[in-house]
Amino acid sequence: QVQLVESGGGSVQAGGSLRLSCAGYGYMYSLYSMGWFRQAPGKEREAVAAIRSDGTTFYDDTVKGRFTISQDTAKNTLYLQMNSLKPEDTAMYYCAATPRTAYPWYDEVYYKYWGQGTQVTVSP
Repeated sequence: QVQLVESGGGSVQAGGSLRLSCAGYGYMYSLYSMGWFRQAPGKEREAVAAIRSDGTTFYDDTVKGRFTISQDTAKNTLYLQMNSLKPEDTAMYYCAATPRTAYPWYDEVYYKYWGQGTQVTVSP
């Protein structure tokens, strides 16, 4: 059974940092592309960053230069290092997995598996 388990969320002040983790179980992690999405209260879920199975990374413009997506395939774990956090980064963060390698990374339709989410709250 495929499972994605996020951790690392919390509450920080603006300018602070957090590192999210997403552990994958039950599938060939190294063959999948992975993404991070977030959803703020009252807003639609949006793509934050993705990493293809070949290691190519993608970022939304709102986080470029502040967030870094990475993975440790030996540990089947995805990371999102978030620096210079802003109050507008407050949201529930989800990781997702897809067996696709060529797809619009920002489109959640293409992701097959999802985690339960981890909350990130950034205070002014």
